[in-house]
Amino acid sequence: MTTTSVDYNNQVVRQFAVMAVVWGIVGMSVGALLAAQLAWPALNFDLPWLTYSRLRPLHTNAVIFAFGGCTLFASSYHIVQRTCKAALAFPRLATFTFWGWQLVIVLAAITLPLGITQGKEYAELEWPIDLLITLVWIAYAAVFFGTPARRQIQHIFVANWFFAAYIITVAVLHVINNLAIPVTLTKSYIVYSGAVDAMVQWWYGHNAVGFFLTAAFLGMMYYFIPKQAQRPIYSYRLSIVHFWALISVYMWAGPHHLHYTAMPDWVQSIGMVFSLILLAPSWGGMINGIMTLSGAWEKLRTDPVLKFMIVSLSFYGMSTFEGPMMSIKTVNSLSHYTDWTIGHVHSGALGWVAFISIGCLYALLPKLWNKSLYSLELVNAHFWISTIGIVLYITAMWIAGVMQGLMWRAVNDDGTLTYTFVEALKATHPYYIVRLCGGLLFLIGMLIMAYNLIMTRYSEDKLSEQAA
Repeated sequence: MTTTSVDYNNQVVRQFAVMAVVWGIVGMSVGALLAAQLAWPALNFDLPWLTYSRLRPLHTNAVIFAFGGCTLFASSYHIVQRTCKAALAFPRLATFTFWGWQLVIVLAAITLPLGITQGKEYAELEWPIDLLITLVWIAYAAVFFGTPARRQIQHIFVANWFFAAYIITVAVLHVINNLAIPVTLTKSYIVYSGAVDAMVQWWYGHNAVGFFLTAAFLGMMYYFIPKQAQRPIYSYRLSIVHFWALISVYMWAGPHHLHYTAMPDWVQSIGMVFSLILLAPSWGGMINGIMTLSGAWEKLRTDPVLKFMIVSLSFYGMSTFEGPMMSIKTVNSLSHYTDWTIGHVHSGALGWVAFISIGCLYALLPKLWNKSLYSLELVNAHFWISTIGIVLYITAMWIAGVMQGLMWRAVNDDGTLTYTFVEALKATHPYYIVRLCGGLLFLIGMLIMAYNLIMTRYSEDKLSEQAA
């Protein structure tokens, strides 16, 4: 099939990519404040809108849906155009998705500190904002799926399969988990009750991780790592197997969040079994990405952008081993409700999601501006500062979590608890300070990135035709 030149829509991609960096700094700043509050609670200054209970959902929404979401919009719009040799379908709808998504983020930043919330993990936003999210997502689906329909290339590249699965699944998850009866403009009641609400919530919550924070970012990985390494994917066949295995298994793993609760034991066991099965496709994808560098490992010495991408896969592999292990009931009896879970979440969120996002933004924005990256030395500094920050963070939380689990289950000969909760909290305090230091290092890395990209934008150093 012959292809004609295409006038790609880069404007909306640039807008989302720039705002990803902005919201990343905002979300991680709130996270650093929360880490400081856990070490020194007086830092909420007795102000209700600065309490941990209100800022914590702001932090999770900002880093997942603002930083991660903007990165996914930018990369999916960029990738689907290049791999289909077609400009974005419905350009006005694409513009609407940008401004609509920014409005969602701003409304979240206003309502969550005010305590306006549904009280559902990762789904805290009230019903008017949920409706806006639905409209934006429908527009997003129309733009994304409309673009391959106009493609000049017969084959649909595997990255687009991952993006398609994430768009469809997140739509279903969002609608079903947020079915609510409005009472006022700022208050509604979820239609589910009791254990059913818990089951629906963690079917949503875990698959938000599975599809928003895993499948979609794997789509980024399958495009940007071969591009940056200038190598073909190690095994295209394995990437297809990875896709179908992942989306077939992930949907069933949610009940592992509900071990030792009122959920029936058989439901908990199903969640555990499917979580263990997930290890195979997850590690297949990790190996496929890392082995793409086979025969070109020396590039890691000179390309810190590629270093971000490859190390992100290492964290992906580690997190997808740790998650299934923690879903085993005997392990979960120790880890449940402890900071071990926080360490696991952030090894995936910072090490996998943030690192692959940072690497892709470093690769993407200079090309969109037709500029050479201002400083590879600063990228390298960002990599090492952030890596040290992640290691401090997750190691502190692992140690604190195992310690908490052991202290909470320790009993005296007469059956009474050996330690009070306050004693466990006091023992955890030093690790909270280490966690704060790790988070601050990661935030410093993001500020370095912002400076580097600003200098790139306003530099006079154009990309060579070959690099572009």
